[in-house]
Amino acid sequence: MISLENNVALITGGSRGIGAATAVLLANAGSHIILNYAREQSRAAGIAEAIRASGRKVLVHQANVADADAVQELVQRGIREFGKIDIVVNNAGIWTYGEIGSFPRGVWEETIAVNLTGVFNVCNAVVPHLKRNGGGRIITIASTAGQRGEAFHSHYAASKGGVLAFTKSLAVELAPFNILVNAVSPGWVDTEMTDEVLGSAESKQEIAATIPLNKVATAEDVAGAVLFLASKFAKHITGATINVNGGSVLL
Repeated sequence: MISLENNVALITGGSRGIGAATAVLLANAGSHIILNYAREQSRAAGIAEAIRASGRKVLVHQANVADADAVQELVQRGIREFGKIDIVVNNAGIWTYGEIGSFPRGVWEETIAVNLTGVFNVCNAVVPHLKRNGGGRIITIASTAGQRGEAFHSHYAASKGGVLAFTKSLAVELAPFNILVNAVSPGWVDTEMTDEVLGSAESKQEIAATIPLNKVATAEDVAGAVLFLASKFAKHITGATINVNGGSVLL
């Protein structure tokens, strides 16, 4: 029932995990895809093949979202290729360990640069086009860590808390231009980024036991919420956060 026919979606961090699942799901719903990746070229190529198999066009472009100039080129190349961008999914992100008191400053700065400044860079580059195009959707991938904090990952939590505040701010600022801005906030998701914790069956079971639905989300579970926000069924939703956490954080 959900159709994104003739839409063009820009997805950052699209070579694996939530970004890859979102790219494939949106393509299956009819959208052409601008697939951004930072390092995983072979994986991005594999996702691109899956998108083409659905009958949709795909542009694969390498760019570090923390680099404003690289992001400008990403957006401009996408517009040259497809003529427009309708949907933006700010997914690129990193999750690393950091204990306060012995915290390398470089780890903090890299996390803020990718997870928060990267979202700013993408929005700053694409919003002028969305305004000229008569509107669009911006969807940010946040985290429960940004809502409740996360010990030993304070840099990640701070970056995602910033993403949530940034999302709400843009929702109000861009509403007059028919640009809807929302966030999806996952809890634990079974992806490569969380392999260090969820890699063992015992650890995964222990974490699942803390979640009311008694399971860890898949990347596809999160992608489903993104698809909804990108669709016509979310046309009166802006500034919202959809929690995809199995009931582990209730806000």
